[in-house]
Amino acid sequence: MNTWIMLITSLPTENATARMRAWRGLKASGAAVLRDGVYLMPERDACRATFETIASDLLAAGGTAMVLRVEEPEAGAFPPLFDRGEDYALLVANIARAKDGMTADSAPEILKQARKLRKTLNGISDTDFFPGEARRQAEAALQDLELTASRSLSPDEPHATEGTIPRLAREGYQGRTWATRKRLWVDRMASAWLIQHFIDPNARFIWLDEPRACPNEALGFDFDGAAFTHVAGRVTFEVLAASFGLEADRGIARLAAMVHFLDAGGVPVAEAPGVAAVLAGLRAAAADDDQLLTDAGRVFDGLYKNFQQESSDE
Repeated sequence: MNTWIMLITSLPTENATARMRAWRGLKASGAAVLRDGVYLMPERDACRATFETIASDLLAAGGTAMVLRVEEPEAGAFPPLFDRGEDYALLVANIARAKDGMTADSAPEILKQARKLRKTLNGISDTDFFPGEARRQAEAALQDLELTASRSLSPDEPHATEGTIPRLAREGYQGRTWATRKRLWVDRMASAWLIQHFIDPNARFIWLDEPRACPNEALGFDFDGAAFTHVAGRVTFEVLAASFGLEADRGIARLAAMVHFLDAGGVPVAEAPGVAAVLAGLRAAAADDDQLLTDAGRVFDGLYKNFQQESSDE
């Protein structure tokens, strides 16, 4: 059974700044308005803290304010006051419009739009005290938009093969030439970064117009028939990590989850939309794939160090 708190207040008549601050705070809090000067929220620590902060500010500014615990007049009377269905419906409509207008060329811009839509969703969710189907549908629609935009930046993805991933010794893969499709996107960017930093520090890369142009002596990755590509549901980054015994590194494991989501879908990763937007911008600005790998490498360096630090703090 839900319990509730009520803020009863009169705003100070001569302090416009305090009135505006209170109004903005109440609007952002998601409080229901029962009548002028009477606001309602569920009895939760964060909600009580919000009301008490606003009340203290109003009292200091010469207004009146009381925070009271109240009971529902009848069971189920208050939750409908907090329905966010219309907000979610508008968001889903905006997501649908973005997806309908998406082309391969517009995908980077769509990723930027998706990032803004994600902020909107988070804002609605923060004040959705009784989430239900509308929230689930909005989350699913936005995840689909993010993934579709990301995938459109990397057409002709390799088909996954069946089988096991053998463990390989890094000593046999030093100073090699590695080759993948040009116009790098997430899986190829991250895989090349992984090769440079953890497998073959002296690697040389070739960016192919098409996989058939891969030289016989080169180690191909992330295309059909390559030495390293999708296997049994794992994307190329994950296959490389497994092949060279890097999966136990928590930073690499976190990166693998993000790369997998952006390349193949599945379990959402919080950082993924923002990282995809940054990488899309770098790809649009880079003169060639060598520069793109250098620029994207800094992003992966930072993510790796952050993920490692988060893991050590757990």
